[in-house]
Amino acid sequence: MDTRILIELFGYLGSFLVVISMLMTSVKKLRIVNTIGSSIFTIYALIIRSYPTALMNLCLVIINIIQLIKLSRANTSFNLVKAAAGTGAVRYLLDYYAEDIKIYFPEVAIEDTDSCDTAFIILLESTPAGVMVGNMRDGDTVDMKIDYALPAYRDCSVGTFLYSRLPEYGIKRLTLSGGAREHEVYMKKMGFVRSGDTYIKEL
Repeated sequence: MDTRILIELFGYLGSFLVVISMLMTSVKKLRIVNTIGSSIFTIYALIIRSYPTALMNLCLVIINIIQLIKLSRANTSFNLVKAAAGTGAVRYLLDYYAEDIKIYFPEVAIEDTDSCDTAFIILLESTPAGVMVGNMRDGDTVDMKIDYALPAYRDCSVGTFLYSRLPEYGIKRLTLSGGAREHEVYMKKMGFVRSGDTYIKEL
């Protein structure tokens, strides 16, 4: 194959990855794919001697790397806020993301969570990143109804932070019954053990 064609295909690959990254809801995945695409396009621009384009994409690579480093340290920026279910920010978040929540928790009606006695909101600095709602049982166990991370934060960091902080509130065990198959994958990844139709995690 002609070298020029290979070079053009290389450039198209970089462009394709940059465009695809813009479609991703996960900030971390977006940054990673965009970094790869921008790196490829930087090399392509240098090959064809388009130095302004190379400089722009190199800057994007540097920016992405800086942001990925910040994201890797995100746990230090997370905050956990105990809240009341059925009111204020908890209900607002559940209502706002109701359609997406239904994908992962098809058996749970948002209005049914109003009577829950335990709720937490996870914030990345001042931005909501996740919400958990459930009922306390036996003084140290929470039967979760919804354990939801917003689309931009689905890299397990929200759950890792939440589960590490819950013991401070006297919570030693989490359980979750039901849930969609997509959420089961996450539960297993986060260390939940299946017992019948229930997933259990010791904290």
